Amino acid sequence: MDGKSLHIAMFPWFGFGHLIPFLHLANKLAERGHKISFFVTPKTLHKLEHLNLHPHLITFIQIILPHVDGLPPGAETTADVPFPLLSLLMTAMDLTRPAIETCLQKLKPHFIFYDFTHWLPSVTRPLGIKAIYYSVISSVVRAYILRYGSSDLQRNQLTEADFMKPPPDFPPHSSIKLRANEARELVTFYTKEFGRNIWFARRVFISTTECDAICLKTCREIEGPYCEYVEKHLNKPLLLAGPVVPEEPTDSALEERWTNWLDGFEPKTVIFCSYGSECVLQKDQFQQLVLGFELTGLPFLAALKPPIGAEESALPEGFEERNEGRGIVYGGWIQQQLILGHPSVGCFVSHCGSGSMSEGLVSECQLVLLPHAGDQVFNARFMGGDLKVGVEIEKGEEDGLFTKEGVCKAIQSVMDFDSKVGKEVRENHAKFRQVLLNKGLENSYIDGLVEKLQDLLVAS
Repeated sequence: MDGKSLHIAMFPWFGFGHLIPFLHLANKLAERGHKISFFVTPKTLHKLEHLNLHPHLITFIQIILPHVDGLPPGAETTADVPFPLLSLLMTAMDLTRPAIETCLQKLKPHFIFYDFTHWLPSVTRPLGIKAIYYSVISSVVRAYILRYGSSDLQRNQLTEADFMKPPPDFPPHSSIKLRANEARELVTFYTKEFGRNIWFARRVFISTTECDAICLKTCREIEGPYCEYVEKHLNKPLLLAGPVVPEEPTDSALEERWTNWLDGFEPKTVIFCSYGSECVLQKDQFQQLVLGFELTGLPFLAALKPPIGAEESALPEGFEERNEGRGIVYGGWIQQQLILGHPSVGCFVSHCGSGSMSEGLVSECQLVLLPHAGDQVFNARFMGGDLKVGVEIEKGEEDGLFTKEGVCKAIQSVMDFDSKVGKEVRENHAKFRQVLLNKGLENSYIDGLVEKLQDLLVAS
């Protein structure tokens, strides 16, 4: 198999936090001459085409989602549905099984990379196609939740206490500790139905135990102990894709309105907050966050979706007048990667989604961590505790709420370059940024991934 060109299909969960990292990996593989067949829905296709850097090798295969009662008409991704309806979107994806099977019979790829469609290995095995579980979330999260979802653990047996303590042989120097409210939310999420007649943790457990190999979007230089834990406990071939740092956009420029505004400030002085396209705060927390920015006295650009139930402006009274010219709160889509690269931006306040964390780490901005839910909590503890590359905003142990004073304190601590905390996070961030931007490191991981994939074919 040495040097043979591979054909790889990709079928990620239809959320942009999964679709885009899958496509980033597709670009890295296509760069080496490998063919990719990427399953997408029609509307999604138009949102991803500009990220396809190798259209002669990466082909989008359009899949129509079957109708599911209760799913909004035209809903194709997680961006189209509120959180409580995600299970219906998963049901629709499960109903594509016959169409996917027919496509795979025609395409005959060597591999298919997937995540939440737990039934794929049972489809690909008879076809001689290798199913690779590709995890776009950190190996830290993957390691922590491995034990949940097994057939000998009933859905109603999971408790808040289970999630508060890490597994017995978890990496000993880990900073991953959950607060009571975080554990409570995770129990609710992991035991929630996700698709028809299957709960979330069970789906993930089947996906990771039925696959032919597991691929993690990380490198040992960053998450080594957690990679080893996953490899040991899943007893599957472990493939590492490396950091899969996205290419800097070359065919697009920052919108003129943002360039003009940002150009009016001194280098490294602007706070940029991007809270994700699917994270929505309650009105009180929304206001505490923007008031925290105001308290710092620094200029700020906050990309925040309007809070839950806010039909009119949810900004505090007098906020816009007080911050005219130095502060913007914007509810639409924004060019995050390009803004992070602007010279005047010096601080990045993030919800700690995996994609945002990658973009934050390779930027020169100081990181302030404000996790919203799920894997973001683990990412924040890992970044703030294990790597010490940022500061997490303090929250209440029981209620999980933060204050404007806490927001201001965290930002000031990373922006004060002479303080102990400021110096520590700046030095650590610079060190890991250098690791991630090392082209030699990334190339070695992608080349190693291709080599291991070819070995899997030889062994079959």
